[in-house]
Amino acid sequence: MRERLRVLRHHNFRNLWLAQSTNALGDGVVTVALALFVTDLTDNPTEVGIVLGAQLFPMLAFLLIGGVWADRLPRARVMLTADIARAALHGLLAVLIFSDTVEIWHLVVIEACFGTSAAFAIPAYFGLVPRTVPDEELQEAQALSSFTFNFAELTGPAIATALVLGLGAGWAFLLDAGTFVVSALLLTRVRGSDTPPAPSERRTLLGELGEGFREVRSRPWMWVTVAVFALAVPLGYAPLYVLGPTLAEETYNSAAVFGVVTAAYGAGALIGAVIGFRWRPTRPMLAAFAVISVWPVMIVAFAVGAPVVVVVPLAVATGMGFALFDVFWDTTMAEQIPPDRLSRASAWEWMGSLLLLPVGYLAAGPLADATSIETVLVGGAILTAAVLSLGVLPRATRTLRRAEHGTHV
Repeated sequence: MRERLRVLRHHNFRNLWLAQSTNALGDGVVTVALALFVTDLTDNPTEVGIVLGAQLFPMLAFLLIGGVWADRLPRARVMLTADIARAALHGLLAVLIFSDTVEIWHLVVIEACFGTSAAFAIPAYFGLVPRTVPDEELQEAQALSSFTFNFAELTGPAIATALVLGLGAGWAFLLDAGTFVVSALLLTRVRGSDTPPAPSERRTLLGELGEGFREVRSRPWMWVTVAVFALAVPLGYAPLYVLGPTLAEETYNSAAVFGVVTAAYGAGALIGAVIGFRWRPTRPMLAAFAVISVWPVMIVAFAVGAPVVVVVPLAVATGMGFALFDVFWDTTMAEQIPPDRLSRASAWEWMGSLLLLPVGYLAAGPLADATSIETVLVGGAILTAAVLSLGVLPRATRTLRRAEHGTHV
């Protein structure tokens, strides 16, 4: 591990990593805090889905524009601006909660603005990482980023559960606002790591969006994977977060069990990220789909009320699978796509993968009312398993090999 952490000797990457690690912790808290707080406020899973979807709709709407500007401007500056906006938004939400004046429409508006800011930060980050380290240390950088993101997945739910059910939800959002302030300060120290094109070299917005789309469309391993997750995420991920707190209360007699399961996922993701430092499969995308196949099994076990001692190990294995998938995917993208188009390609990938997630958030509650929570979760898990199996059908996905350092295909 000490040898792998040598990647932190690069000044720009070290500050970028510290910045993202800090606000990832806050975001890990907020995702679960929102679900728990809205459930407690309204006791209505449909409204949980509305609030979670409110963040995603504008994020998806602005991701492509965010990708273009991340390739046009210094990416650290784009991220810094987004951090300042998100700090102000969740600071305001904390004040509303502390003053006991918060209403659902406040949450919807604030999370919509939050999602818009994230649309600019996400592609900027994924485009900036490869510019802050040498090519031969790229997987270590991606694995370290995954490690800290997943450390947030581990600690965030536990902190959120303690804050929301203990001190109060306002502290969870105040913590998140503080992490964005710290992140913004660290980003001011990231300098000269990428040089945007001169204004005279820029094309029209549509022209640059088209360039990013062609990077995705020309690679079957990429566009098929994006399509697979566009379907799997609303079927498997969304119902779990919308219905999970209610299921935990009804089946396990405690909403805290949902926090335990999500924390176990985070623990597994942490382990997976550590494995990602060393494991360099020759065929990374084939390995990625293999390690993520346990995901639907975990959802079924939780939905049918399996003992916690069964659900938790499955959640750990699922977290490991997602972390390794992310490391292999992000590294492969950075190796295969030219650096000056990476943010735009990443924006298309994020938008495509999450396109139907708001639909999943909004549909989970009404579907559960019409049938049952267990039916929605089990049915979604079965469909998720079927969709994931389609990901390995393209020959390019099964045979794609790691690129040589410094090459882009």
